[in-house]
Amino acid sequence: MSAAQRTVAQAGWEARLLMRNGEQLLLTVVIPVGILLALTLTDLVATATGPDRLPTALATVLSVSILSGCFTSLAIATAFERRSGALRFLGTTPLTRTELLVGKLLATAAVTAISVIVVTVLAVVLGWRPTAGSAWAVPELVLGAAAFAAWGFALAGLLRAEAVLAVANGIFLLLLMFGGIVVPASSLPGALGTVVAWLPSGALASSLADTLVSGAAPGLQAVVVLLAWFAAGTVIARRTFRWS
Repeated sequence: MSAAQRTVAQAGWEARLLMRNGEQLLLTVVIPVGILLALTLTDLVATATGPDRLPTALATVLSVSILSGCFTSLAIATAFERRSGALRFLGTTPLTRTELLVGKLLATAAVTAISVIVVTVLAVVLGWRPTAGSAWAVPELVLGAAAFAAWGFALAGLLRAEAVLAVANGIFLLLLMFGGIVVPASSLPGALGTVVAWLPSGALASSLADTLVSGAAPGLQAVVVLLAWFAAGTVIARRTFRWS
């Protein structure tokens, strides 16, 4: 079996595990759907008004899906697999470290794509009509998923499983509320808004909002920020990942 075949087989196995995990489905599908309905049908959270409200809410929810699926869930699952010995067992097979990580990334991307499709279809049902420029959201989501997944693997390799659980959930809540997702970086005061714009969450959320509202292509800053976070996370993940 070639390296590509091993990677695809591992991705399929990982995807089946994720789909049987009720908590994973809650994070990647149910919660994003609930957030989209809350943002568009209620005034619980201040969002854009008028015709911009729905696409802005969709950008927020897609950012949440990427953050929860490609960072929080991935980091926690990988850390606990290492603690349980599952990764140690895989280390005895012909599967290499790179093949395992790529397989996990592909499986996570597939499950996250389900969430993206579900909330996008729901947005269309609620009245959003995509334009030709909306297709730019696809490469933005891919870049965002890659950046967050790299840091999910990095975190899983740096800390013990229990610490990863606490830290990953804490970072999720911080980025959700203060990382440019719920409140855009442009709406935050002074230096805080500038800092948030250079976070992967702020770059992804603002770029998606511009694309889904006006069909704009991703800005250079957003692309540079996401690529930089991906590169840094990949370097750390490759150095910290271990089978046990």
